[in-house]
Amino acid sequence: MEETVHQPHAHTHDHTHTHSHGSDHDWEALGDQLEREAELHIPAVTEAAHWLRDLLGLDGGGQTRVSRVLDVGSGPGVAACLLAAAFPDAEVVAVDQAPGLLERVRTRAAGLHLADRVATLRTDLPSGFDSLGSADLIWSGNAIHHLGDQQAALAALAASLRPGGLLAVAERGLPPRFLPRDIGIGRPGLQARLDAANEELFGTMRAQLPGSTETVEDWPAMLARAGLMPSGTRTFLTDLPAPLGRPAREYLYAQLSRLRDRLGDRLDREDRETLDLLVDGDARTGIRSRPDAFYLTAITVHTARAPRPA
Repeated sequence: MEETVHQPHAHTHDHTHTHSHGSDHDWEALGDQLEREAELHIPAVTEAAHWLRDLLGLDGGGQTRVSRVLDVGSGPGVAACLLAAAFPDAEVVAVDQAPGLLERVRTRAAGLHLADRVATLRTDLPSGFDSLGSADLIWSGNAIHHLGDQQAALAALAASLRPGGLLAVAERGLPPRFLPRDIGIGRPGLQARLDAANEELFGTMRAQLPGSTETVEDWPAMLARAGLMPSGTRTFLTDLPAPLGRPAREYLYAQLSRLRDRLGDRLDREDRETLDLLVDGDARTGIRSRPDAFYLTAITVHTARAPRPA
């Protein structure tokens, strides 16, 4: 399907993410890493998609028909293609700001023989919400927090739902764990300190967004304020035990390299030196070689339905 283009771009993306935050991301440059991350979560997102089918009544003989699905903040399209597989009668539209990421969507869809049902829409958010068109299901994975007014973003997505349609927002879950508390180098508890520094950076990112608005991130309550009827929240686990396979190790190597660069001034000297050792590709202590490296994280999905006419 042809891409529909709307300018300018927004900072929206795929993934049930573990990346460090900031307002200056070059999402296209992060394409490989975003795709690696999303591929690690394929089983969890597949399970989430089938839960959405249950909520829509598709697996219980219900009368709901899903003909159009939006993936808002699609990134490289891993989730969009999983949604296309879960909803075989629907057109899935991957919505993102970055042309390079949308090209990845098209490449992935073609490789999975889904090119006839997965379209792309390049648009700016929040100004481009009115370009989305209506849908029976809207999925947004870790994109809303990149918009200054999260409540207004939910209201805009709710306005695109058809009567009885479902909005599914994956936000905040649990941060990943990939190392023991004591890894034999540096002070124990490195991962907890990385989490704390990353949260501070996230807060800075949120404060710098245009129209940044503070809100209590009670997602079911926010969905209700958007005029929807909350229909359940579930968390989906990604559990890759040690010893990790190569794809997960390469993802963690790139992720720790990025964290070292972005969090360096928020960490003490000892923790910076520990990160240097973890991303030393030739060291036995490096993440590419450690036998104790694992990958454990959780995706939390909040859902709500659009009311049907009385």
